[in-house]
Amino acid sequence: MTLPHPPGDPSKNEEFLRRLVEHERWLAAYIYSLLARPEDAEDVLQECKILMWKLFDRFEPGTNFRAWARTIALNQILNFRRSEKRRPFTAVEGEFIEAVAAEIERRSDHLDQKTEVLRRCLRKLPTAHRSLVVWRYFDGCGVDEIAARSERSAEAVYRLLSRIRQSLNECIQRQLAAAKETA
Repeated sequence: MTLPHPPGDPSKNEEFLRRLVEHERWLAAYIYSLLARPEDAEDVLQECKILMWKLFDRFEPGTNFRAWARTIALNQILNFRRSEKRRPFTAVEGEFIEAVAAEIERRSDHLDQKTEVLRRCLRKLPTAHRSLVVWRYFDGCGVDEIAARSERSAEAVYRLLSRIRQSLNECIQRQLAAAKETA
């Protein structure tokens, strides 16, 4: 589908696409978690993307794109539920959707923080250890393949991965505790 260009600077269109691609999986998960039927969620997701694109001139650079997108998505979900002909929409249901959305937002922010801390801790690992983590958890390699790549026994790889996980967990806990103290 080709969309007409919204009024404004073409670089804004590029910025919108960059931000949408960065947050698209999160946005889809958010919408799918608040609607019972996948086909309804897909419809709302598409409408939400179109509306976000149309309203992007109103987005203020430097502010939280995810929070902006979440507000638009929540309004689209509530509008969808109000207009749905199959079931009546009650105020209680709207309040429930908003409460669930707030909890998702709270947990999402916490996961974002943990993800950033994990990235920092991964960068602190020695290169060889970081390679093992990438092979195992990002490339999906089995222990035997990692053993062959790293010229270690499978047993040695299991032990090393266990120590790396423990080290990462300790690093994450230290950084989260330090962040709490400064907050």
